Amino acid sequence: MRKDFYPFSARQTSRWALLVAPGLAVKRWILLLLAGVFVAGLGMAFILRNLQIIPLLPPNLAPLAFSQLSDWLRGGLLLAGGIALVGYCVWQMNRQVAAVLLGRHESLNSRELMDVLVTGQERRQRLTGPKIVVIGGGTGMPTLLRGLRKYTENITAVVTVADDGGSSGILRQKMGVLPPGDFRNNIAALSDAEELMTQLLQYRFGDRDGLDNHNFGNLFITTMTALSGSFEAGIADSSRVLAVRGRILPSTLDDVVLCADIRRQGKGETVNGSGQPAPDEWLFVRGESRIAEVGGEIVRVFLEPSECRAYPETVRAILQADLILAAPGSFFTSLMPNLLVPYVREAIRASQAIRLYVCNVATEAGETDGFGVSDHMRHLRLHAGDAFTTVLANDAYLRHSADDAGVEWVTLPPADEPLDYRLFAGDIVDDAIPRHHHPAKMAEQVMEIYRILLAERESNKSKPTESALFAARVIE
Repeated sequence: MRKDFYPFSARQTSRWALLVAPGLAVKRWILLLLAGVFVAGLGMAFILRNLQIIPLLPPNLAPLAFSQLSDWLRGGLLLAGGIALVGYCVWQMNRQVAAVLLGRHESLNSRELMDVLVTGQERRQRLTGPKIVVIGGGTGMPTLLRGLRKYTENITAVVTVADDGGSSGILRQKMGVLPPGDFRNNIAALSDAEELMTQLLQYRFGDRDGLDNHNFGNLFITTMTALSGSFEAGIADSSRVLAVRGRILPSTLDDVVLCADIRRQGKGETVNGSGQPAPDEWLFVRGESRIAEVGGEIVRVFLEPSECRAYPETVRAILQADLILAAPGSFFTSLMPNLLVPYVREAIRASQAIRLYVCNVATEAGETDGFGVSDHMRHLRLHAGDAFTTVLANDAYLRHSADDAGVEWVTLPPADEPLDYRLFAGDIVDDAIPRHHHPAKMAEQVMEIYRILLAERESNKSKPTESALFAARVIE
């Protein structure tokens, strides 16, 4: 099959059942506690087996010895009562300890304690989740991160540093820092208090404030860079202060500029009136913010300098990843600048991780006008070789109205088109904003495809390639 669609349904699990699900690491201690109670009770039985208890008890407590019952029945009742008492005491102790850890004056009620235990279990499972590297920038990448953080906290976001427009461009020119805008968006997406952090970091000052319409987040990251002594340390410190679950890394620390060769089709007649159409016009455009403004067909993009150095931690994260994702977003100006860094591209190709490109659901004016899935994959192969040969694309437009306002869908290839890539398709669109991805839908299908491809790999054990030698050479 060249195209697979996997419908997904959310698993409904009882909150109480989660207590005995794998990952909480309490079942072993509960069993050990019960074993201890049993052994202690058994020892006490040996001590007291010849001791007559009933004469020692007050008359009104004598019935509690259950002397009228058989020894087996009486022992079972006492054992059950003892275990119930131990369980009750452990539960109450957990309430008190959880209240102390949460800074509460009063103990938690049963529902609150269940919420704490379930949250702790989910967090523990995320901590042991797959190592995922997401590569991109712009607005599509934070959407993907927002969905993935439900599955794992081992996320590394590799972000472009080619942005030269808006607030980021001004700070880049005046302060000499790498553009903080895309880092700001991804920090907010991976923060514990995402909604509040997004509002805070995206807050934009006006001209009358004397801050040139800068975002608070851009100024914050620039300040942390100055305090930390380097851009990468400033990003790390910003992430720590804002309780980010994961890492945000640059693809390179070099001051790179994104350039493009753009072709415009000739129109009208030649100057000499020969009746022949004018030749195509070729333009060289320098600067990420200008590429989409020029218009025309983007033939290729490239970096200046072309031999820029990859950030070592980024290469290390790629080589150690379980899953590498090329994120949706501005295809030529957000995703490609990362893949054009030579050692980043080669590390992806050498990695043993599952690699998946998440395609845009709609075209982008000035960049990918008229593009289908195959057009994206053709340019991806042109610029990054075989770094990504599997794609997840949207097929919801087949069930949506064709006249959704302002949306030009990225369409699937015709059924008879031969493909040199593997295609998975599913509903990953946000119904409220048709041109955007839905975080939960997209992440759910990404993780399902990861499980499918991982299972296929396990069933077809392939021989190791030269990637192990590459990994050793880079990491050392």
